[in-house]
This record gives sequence, structure tokens and C-alpha cells, in this order.
Amino acid sequence: MITISINGNEIKTTEGTTVLEAAIKAGIYIPHLCYHPDLTPTGACRLCIVKIEGVRGYPPSCATIVRDNMVIYTDSPEIIKMRKNLVWLLLSGYPGDPKENTLLKKVVDYVGMTDLIKGFVRKPRNLPVRTEEPLFNLNPNLCILCERCVRICHDIRGAGIVGYVNRGIETVVTTAFDCSFKDADCRFCRACVQVCPSGALSDKEFFTEEERDLKLLPCKNTCPAGIDIPRYLRLIVQERFQDSLEVIRERVPFPHVLGLVCTHPCETVCLRNAVSEPIAINALKRFVAELDDKRWKNKLRFSPHTGKKVAIVGSGPAGLTAAWYLRLLGHSVTIFEKSSKLGGTMRLIPDYRLPKSILEKEIEEIISIGINISLNTKIECIDELFNQGFDAIFLAIGATKGLKMGIPGEDDVRVQDGISLLKSISEGEKIDVSGDFSIIGGGNVAIDVARSLIRLGAENVTIIYRRTMDEMPANPEEVTEALHEGIKFEFLTSPIKVITDNKRLKLECLKMQLVPSEIGGRKQPLPIEGSNFIIETDKVIMAIGQISEPFSGIELKKNNFIAVNKDLETSKKGVYAGGDVVHGPLNVIAAIRAGRIAASSIDRYLGGNGNIDQQFVPSEKDDPWMGREEGFCYAKRITMPTKEVTSRLSNFDPVELGFTKDMAIKEAKRCLRCQLRLTISRDIEPF
Repeated sequence: MITISINGNEIKTTEGTTVLEAAIKAGIYIPHLCYHPDLTPTGACRLCIVKIEGVRGYPPSCATIVRDNMVIYTDSPEIIKMRKNLVWLLLSGYPGDPKENTLLKKVVDYVGMTDLIKGFVRKPRNLPVRTEEPLFNLNPNLCILCERCVRICHDIRGAGIVGYVNRGIETVVTTAFDCSFKDADCRFCRACVQVCPSGALSDKEFFTEEERDLKLLPCKNTCPAGIDIPRYLRLIVQERFQDSLEVIRERVPFPHVLGLVCTHPCETVCLRNAVSEPIAINALKRFVAELDDKRWKNKLRFSPHTGKKVAIVGSGPAGLTAAWYLRLLGHSVTIFEKSSKLGGTMRLIPDYRLPKSILEKEIEEIISIGINISLNTKIECIDELFNQGFDAIFLAIGATKGLKMGIPGEDDVRVQDGISLLKSISEGEKIDVSGDFSIIGGGNVAIDVARSLIRLGAENVTIIYRRTMDEMPANPEEVTEALHEGIKFEFLTSPIKVITDNKRLKLECLKMQLVPSEIGGRKQPLPIEGSNFIIETDKVIMAIGQISEPFSGIELKKNNFIAVNKDLETSKKGVYAGGDVVHGPLNVIAAIRAGRIAASSIDRYLGGNGNIDQQFVPSEKDDPWMGREEGFCYAKRITMPTKEVTSRLSNFDPVELGFTKDMAIKEAKRCLRCQLRLTISRDIEPF
């Protein structure tokens, strides 16, 4: 340690520290713009000048190393005056006032400005603003030539996309030959945007400080289970496939099931969308799950037995997830399942999407850690569980009763609900597939029913949906495969009556039109008056949603869904509920999220700290070096290999065949590595 003096204050600091760093650490602010904590200082802006006894002139504090017994002054009258002059010079060609919330604005407000030339009129350059680039805009008129964007792109990212062009007052920061950033092989990591102090480089989408993590890393923050997606993609690139799987397993006990059926909201928000196509995140999850060598089992940590007992009613993804985490936390767990097999509605997903062997394998891994099972047991009263000595209860009974539309004629025996039909197919019952089928709905149940019927031998299957294909809630890839398999679609159509007075059914329908919703969100379908028409069919399957079975003793909402608070606790103390029975039918990943929340809440209720997570792969510093890759922006998403249509329609064998090692690595390399921006140090603002 050495001793220095700043403005009369004796300060202890370490050798090799700059004057600026020593001052800031001591709580003494020195204005600066070109300095950034992650970059080699250049002293270009000169705003951080100081006076040092025994040193000629006014050296920049960002580039001056401290010496023992150095005496420094940062706020003498002459220094303050020079800084005001520098601000005037800096803004002499600037268009208007600095942008709000930028470092430039805050520094200018802190330093102030001298009017060096009376009556001087600023002469902005009026250079064209580039708004056509993905993810960020470049306004060269706001650039103060601090060089921070150039240095971080060259020195930290190793990409070298931007640099200085021209000389003197004509100098601008741009790409080589002023080409588009995509053609310059930019990786769109947006490190340049992060360090720009003036707003010359700015994100296309404005976000508040509170929204920062969500907007900059949307894949991870949109995942209901919070899986660290950038991390497991990076490990795939490094060919550390078991590590990648274990990162996923840190958050979910169903990686293989998810890799097959997840609705992947992460891909919808993937920022690669703005550049070309989103990363095939879910297919990559499946890839590493298929390589599982079970190494993670040796890393599981079990807390000591707590002596507490938890009853879980229902064995779908929410119930099994909660059971997994609660057992690891040392609680005794018993699952009560009304049917003869575990899995809940996951068992209704057709084998061409989710083979039962894979589902059962992952369920067995969950049960094997010491979870008690009671099959063929329907629980109808909470009190009977408390009477058996259970300390807490989690209701995860799902929404397994199919809805109908409430239109005339729907009680005909030839009108069935989709969830019941999928259950019959799953249990191997014989299905009459003669005649024409009309399926009403646009979700995954409707698509699963249609594609299953085709495999069972149905020749004419039509899906009727009141919106367009773009609004269908079903997985887009499932819709695409349904089209490939010959399933017909009738869009912007809504049945209003089932006519049953002849051998065939007649569906009286109305054509619909989409209009903007008054409350936002997707457009609403409204009937077109006088557009009635008839669709003749033999069987109608309604796949428009499900409700839950009633459960007594707790507060219920519409359709028998259970009312809960943010911790998933019901109106009865010690009773929690989650998954489809709370929010209605959604998907596996949403149910896993509910199971995680419930496990944490129940653990706290039982006296624990609610920490359910275990780390299987030690944290590592992410290498900020990206380098340059020719054609990076134009690299196309790897297409999932699928079984030929002609060979898939007579069986329920898996349609999607999975990625090879080379495909997986190539696809993972398309990631923009958005997480790196969050590792960049924040600017030191005036204080």
C-alpha cells in the first residue's frame, strides 16, 4: 500500500492504481467520458485532468499511475474552468442538448459549460442516421469520438467491426467501407451500445433500469423455469455436453421430456430473431438430454430428514417437480395419483412427439430418490390427508375435463372432447376412425388429436379455428407437420350449431373477422353477419380447452380452478396448488415452474429457507472474446431432421429425429451471446 493526498485528504491505495481509480474508490468524483472500467485508458477526452505537485501541466487522471506521497488536486479553480471549456468544445458541433439519461448528459450537467465564443452557432454535421440495423441504431451526429465503442469491439470482443474513418472534423465511427453491420460480420453483442456515453449507439427498444435483465437476456428471463440458456448453449459449443445437461438439470427434472414437447417461449423472444432466425434452443436441450450418462446423480445433495410429511395430489409435471425438490430438501413425500400410472396429462401426448419410454424413464429417476407412491387413489377431501399426519399438501390435479362450446346439438354421441379422445388413444382403446372428422380448436390438443387420427387410419381430418394460422396457440412446428401430413384447416370459422337430423352431422358455421382488441394483445374474432355456411362431417371433436374437477374445502374460481396467492398457497393454511388446476391448461414448462414455486413455498412453510436449487456445474467466467466469423449474421437455423411423411402415417414412431453432434455445435454457435453485455462494468456516474 502507498499513501497519496487528494484535495488534502490522505488516502491509502495500491501500487499500479491510476489517480482516477484511487479517487473514485475514496469517494472523490473526477469527471470523465472516454474512460471505462473495462478498457485501457487513453485520456482522449481530457475531462479527468488533475493538478499534481511536481508535475508540469494537467495530466489525465485516468492514465496517470499513483506514486507514494503524490499530492493531487482535482477541483482547483483553473481545473474547473478548463473542464468547462472542454465541454464547450465537445458540444460545439453537437445537435442540441445531450440525450437524457446518458453519461454525457450527466457529466455535462455536473461540469457545466463556458461560452468561449460569444454568439457562436453550433454547426451539426447532419449525417444520415442508421436505423436499418438489427437491435441498435447509430446516430453519428451524437458521436463524441471517445473511441470506447472501437476499443471494446477490438480489444475485448476481438471482432474489429467498427473504427474511425476520415480525418479531422470529418471523422466518424463506422464499419469498413461503411457497409451494413450484418455485412461487416458484426456479432450484435451490443457491447458498443453498452459503453457508448452519448447515445450515438442506442438500443432499438427502450427499456428502463428495472427491465434491463429481461430485455438484454430475454431467453433466460422468459423461460418459466429460469434455465440458464446462454450457459448451456456455450457449453455445447465447447463440446461439454454433460455439463450442458447438468446446467439444465439445475432447474428442471424433465430435460428430455422438455426437449421433445416444450413450447419454447425462449425462442419467440430470442434476439437472433431480429438478425435472422431464432436459435433452436429446445432442439439443443433434447440433444444433450439424449447423451445423458447420469453423471449428475452423483452430484445430488440430500438435506437431512426434517421429519415433515408432504402429500402431493396428482402426478403431472407440477406434482412430480414439487416432489423432486421437496424430497431433496429432506421432507417425506407421498404422491397420490387417481389413475394407474404416473405422468398426468404428459401421458396423453402422442408417442410420435413424446415416446412413453422416455417419459417413464424420467419419472422413474424422480421416484427413485425415495418418493412414496399411491396409485389408483382419488383424494376428495383435504382433511383426510391432514388426519394421516401430513404437514402440507400440494394439489396438482390438472385440468382434465374437456370443455364443449355450449351450442345446440353438441350433446350428440358423435361429438366428443379432445382430451377424452387422447386419453382413449393413450390407453390403447379401439377408436372408430371411419368417416370425416372435424376438430374445433387451435391449440396443441387439437393438433395432437388430428395427427393421431391420421395415424389410426382416418382419411379426412379438418381443423376448424376461429382465427388464422398466425394466431394458433399450438406449437408452429406441430402445425407445419400437420399440414405435411395432409390435415386440412378451415380458418376464421366458428361453429354455432350441430345439426343432427340425418346420418351425417352438419356444422352450421359463421365466418369470422379479426379486429384489434380494446385491451391489447392478439386480435379478437368477430362474426360476419349473414356469413352462415354448412360443413358436413361424421364426427366432431371439440378441443377448445379444459376445466378441472371440483375440490372441496378451498376457494375455487371459474371452471373449478383453485384460487392461490403468489406463493401458490390456497385459502386453507398448509394447502398449496399449482399447474393447470390454477391457471388452466398450458404446457409442461409452465407446470414445472408451478412445481418449483410450490416446493420452495412449502419448504418455507415447514421451516426451511425455500432454497430448492443445486449447482451441478461450477460457475465460470464467460470469455468475452468473440472474434470475427464470416457470414455470421446469415448463418441459417439448423432444420430439425424429420421422418418422411410416407413412412410416418401408419405408426406413432417419433417424427423428429434429433440433431447430430455437428448440427448441435453449429446451431449453438449462432447464439449472439447476449449474456456478455451484462458482464460489462457500469459507468461511474457523478456523485
